[in-house]
Amino acid sequence: MPMSHPPHNSIASLASPEAARQEFSPDERAVLLRLAHESIAATLEHRELCLDPPSAHFAELRGAFTSLHKGGELRGCVGYVMPACPVYRAVAETACAAAFNDNRFAPVTTDELPDLQVELSILSPPQPIRAEGVEIGRHGLLISHHGHRGLLLPQVAVEHNWDRNTFLEQSCRKAGLPLDAWKKGATLKAFTAEIFGDKS
Repeated sequence: MPMSHPPHNSIASLASPEAARQEFSPDERAVLLRLAHESIAATLEHRELCLDPPSAHFAELRGAFTSLHKGGELRGCVGYVMPACPVYRAVAETACAAAFNDNRFAPVTTDELPDLQVELSILSPPQPIRAEGVEIGRHGLLISHHGHRGLLLPQVAVEHNWDRNTFLEQSCRKAGLPLDAWKKGATLKAFTAEIFGDKS
């Protein structure tokens, strides 16, 4: 899974998700959602898009995940955790990767384009956190230990109705670690995500 991340948030920002959720205006959200759809279509049509960020805000380095749904079912999800490129480019690249490079699914076809629903998650920078500070629905988790790394987005714990301990254990499982690795020296970082999609 690709990886990338965002700027000037501090650990304090992890306690104020409202600010993160409201960072992108409705117009900016619409631009990024259109970009995700257009990048998939352009790839299928073998044409190139200009990915130069159209504003300073879109030029900021951010992590981003694109989730694709069709008929209410997941159709692909790929993202960058750490900030390797501007958010504008990150959205375009992760949309294409979700459509064509998620090994769990066959590549998206032209016939599917009208039925695809896009959900974007724009990430804050992962910051160190203690296990007791993790809040369900607010924090995503990135856990690493001995070369293993696993990430779960904030919405995953809510969707599965997990409590904090289960979320920590499932993050370990995602990393290929023992379920109690979060108690035994694994590095734990949290991030917030501004989540929006076609339906919102």
